[in-house]
Amino acid sequence: MNTPDSLNSTDPPLSMPSTPPWLQDCINFIEIGKITLILVLSCSSGRAFAAGGDIVALYRFINQGNMEACKELARTVYSFIYMLGTYMKPHVALLNGITMGGGGGISIPGTFRVATDKTVFAIPEVLIGFHPDAAASFYLSRLPGHLGEYLTLTGEKLNGVEMVACGLATHYSLLAKLPLIEEQLRKLVTDDPSVIETTLEQYSDLVKPGGCSVLQRLEVVDKCFCHDTVEEIVDALEVAASETKELWCISTLNRLKEASPLSLKVSLRSIREGRFQTLDQCLLREYRMTLQAISKQISNDFCEGVRARVVDKDMAPKWDPPTLENVSQDMVDRYFLPLSEFEPDLELPTKSREAFLDRSMVGS
Repeated sequence: MNTPDSLNSTDPPLSMPSTPPWLQDCINFIEIGKITLILVLSCSSGRAFAAGGDIVALYRFINQGNMEACKELARTVYSFIYMLGTYMKPHVALLNGITMGGGGGISIPGTFRVATDKTVFAIPEVLIGFHPDAAASFYLSRLPGHLGEYLTLTGEKLNGVEMVACGLATHYSLLAKLPLIEEQLRKLVTDDPSVIETTLEQYSDLVKPGGCSVLQRLEVVDKCFCHDTVEEIVDALEVAASETKELWCISTLNRLKEASPLSLKVSLRSIREGRFQTLDQCLLREYRMTLQAISKQISNDFCEGVRARVVDKDMAPKWDPPTLENVSQDMVDRYFLPLSEFEPDLELPTKSREAFLDRSMVGS
């Protein structure tokens, strides 16, 4: 993932049309064989672990009319996330920097995630007219209470301490210790998870979120974000803001107003459905939603969001529809429809791999 110019994008090289068979065969061979191997995901550039997909490249493909490249990109990334998420031997991700979008998808469903004092986690897709994809609807929906809805609809950041506290990460260590952790992992001659955990704990620090953290406000988060609709969530936040005069309530409301109204409604439903789905079911649904988002048949919000925030950087997207009231139920429903008989669905090797069981990664 050492592509610092794109903050270690999770997108494969354009010359790689799909997840290469040799990689699938290698993973399968390691899993069923007697080879002792610990899969460690890390990067050498300091700013980011992985900031997700290259949305500018996707934006350009769409504007060029190269939809097949967009679909192949999504199929490759989602398939790779599934392979890593169902990998049956220890999987250690060292989250040294920005961890967003696909960066969360390739790490959080794994066995161990080490956050640091430089880790910044967010799923800001609603701010670019998209939806929480790359398995985000799977792992965010399993966070305590309605924290997943909050993170999804606001795109707000968590630091490394907060990631550990809510279960997105399993360990916390200062960035300076990561070379020592990698060195010790290389020396291990076992892939026993308990031994790996003991090794990670030797370099872990005990920390707790500060007083300004959203994790100190979980009661109000649950009270406001438990509602069935985005409109009700906004109303609840407005009531809380008027009663408490808390800056947090006001800033959260402002954050919601920055997002695409259509994306807010689609994303809320996605998280709610993901709570009752397996990893493969979430990825399949997210793939269908992604195809709808990039097709421009329902809205141009994704391209408009990328243009406003990343390409032109005027930070003034013109959302369509412009308000929550203008988002029809039919528009939301279309994101969740099966693909047409002429459109290939995402195919994951579910039959050849054990059914994915929830690991103790979140909420425990």
